[in-house]
Amino acid sequence: MSAIPQLAPANPKLYVELATSADEVREAQRLRHRIFATELGATLKGTEAGLDTDRFDPHCHHLLVRETATRRVIGSTRLLTDDGATAAGGFYSAGEFNLDPILALPGRRLEVGRTCIAPEFRQGAAIAVLWSGLAGFIHLNDIDYLFGCASIELDDGGTRAGAIMQRLRHHAMADAALHVCPRLPIPEADLPADDKLAAPMPPLLKAYVRLGAKACGEPCWDPDFKVADVLMLLDVDELNPAYSRHFLDRAARD
Repeated sequence: MSAIPQLAPANPKLYVELATSADEVREAQRLRHRIFATELGATLKGTEAGLDTDRFDPHCHHLLVRETATRRVIGSTRLLTDDGATAAGGFYSAGEFNLDPILALPGRRLEVGRTCIAPEFRQGAAIAVLWSGLAGFIHLNDIDYLFGCASIELDDGGTRAGAIMQRLRHHAMADAALHVCPRLPIPEADLPADDKLAAPMPPLLKAYVRLGAKACGEPCWDPDFKVADVLMLLDVDELNPAYSRHFLDRAARD
């Protein structure tokens, strides 16, 4: 595997790389546990204390964002290619959705999952650095389609998720032929008649939409993480032109 090009805007405080050892993967798993279990209260099924682990991790590439001064991991995501999914017995999101429409697409697919940023870095450039590393991976591996789950918290009974889904249905919904069926649907919340309930999108979902990704139908309820998961799909050829110029076009030059 080639090194990930440094595609992010100049930022001497952060850099992105792929994990190359079991110890580096454990750094990502430790951050995931801190965010998902300690901060968000998710029920994790891994067996190692302080780590978020599952059967997919050994088959994934793990993208890390590090703080330059300390080299500590402050952001991560994991990337599962078609080959990795074959070895793992399927894609992670197949546990939440019937992925037949995604699996029928021609070309190379990449599933993104377990994305997290340390809370003290969520207002800065960390997500941009992470996504620029992802763009480098897409370019180096000739990926045609990117997909993954973006979560919406359900701590308000689902009102926020309902409002966000109405916006996605109107502005960022994939063609019906690409809709996937959730294995555990969430009930629709009651919404104001004018459909103008303020409901900011979570950062990951917002990033997907800005890239040009589309929602593949209705969300799935994830009881372990207590969220509604929306499956987002990006055809790399239809990447938002502003992001294409900034990320993938630059990757092709590096």
